[in-house]
Amino acid sequence: MSAEQMVRAEGLRKTFKVDKETVEAVRDVSFDVAAGELVALLGPNGAGKSTTLRMLTTLLAPTEGTVRIAGHDAAQHPGRARESIGYVGQKNASGENHRIRDELITQGHCYGLTTRSARGRADEVLDVLGIGDLASRRPGTLSGGQRRRVDIALGLIHHPRVLFLDEPSTGLDPQNRAGLWEQIQLLRREHGITILLTTHYLDEADHMAERIVIVDHGEVIANGTADALKADLAGDWMHVTTADADTARAATRLAGQMPGASEITADGPDVRVRTADAETALPAFLRLLDQAAIPVARATLGRPSLDDVFLNLTGRRLEESGDATETTTDEPIGAAHA
Repeated sequence: MSAEQMVRAEGLRKTFKVDKETVEAVRDVSFDVAAGELVALLGPNGAGKSTTLRMLTTLLAPTEGTVRIAGHDAAQHPGRARESIGYVGQKNASGENHRIRDELITQGHCYGLTTRSARGRADEVLDVLGIGDLASRRPGTLSGGQRRRVDIALGLIHHPRVLFLDEPSTGLDPQNRAGLWEQIQLLRREHGITILLTTHYLDEADHMAERIVIVDHGEVIANGTADALKADLAGDWMHVTTADADTARAATRLAGQMPGASEITADGPDVRVRTADAETALPAFLRLLDQAAIPVARATLGRPSLDDVFLNLTGRRLEESGDATETTTDEPIGAAHA
């Protein structure tokens, strides 16, 4: 494994026994995450995303395949792999009865830090995440955004090289989401930490992640930058408003003559056309309409969203996949730790 690769999943497969039947939750997942990279792992519920994340964080042992974290084989050297991992799950990790700083110090002890080191590190991560003023407060008195920052502080207490974030901003209001992401980006800029996250907010993945991995039916179906996925899998849109429904139908016939045009529809006077490069195609389309004496009241182009990519790949939008959990297993969560 290259020294620059902090996470490597290779041929991951996971099966479970459910009602005496074998369920294949993950079939074949392979991808890498480079040092300092922020990668978003996306997929509809039941696609194998959560199971994959649990294998990467050593909470589940793969049925087949290998996981390497910071160069350590997670099956052969699970302790070393875990020392390199910070994990922030969907639920709050802090208890209700201890002050925030004390909770962080206790977490540091769990990772083998001395009391002196744990105290120093607790103060450091509280400062980095902008919540030093919350050190003496109890979790129950904090807002949702503050508690998520505490969760991240708990995941960072032992200087991990890789941080796994499982839907870190779910349930937060827009202001708290923006604040949380500002802190996450600060961690990357100033500390070079590698981050793998899952999210149901496609705008987060689009704007924050350098690369996106999409899984469905237990397999990786796309892996690339948001821009590359949008260009390759969705394409641009041209929107033209003509005089009426008759001229719009005539315009659709002309659009059908253009190379690369697809999904040509008319709705009243409006015409919509999918194309690979709308900046080039729209002027050409307008020239065709002008030559045919078809009046145009308005013309715009639209870039595809990540949601368009997701719909193109899976046949449904991410928010339509519901909140159902993935297959329940008969294997204990900590089985990989044994």
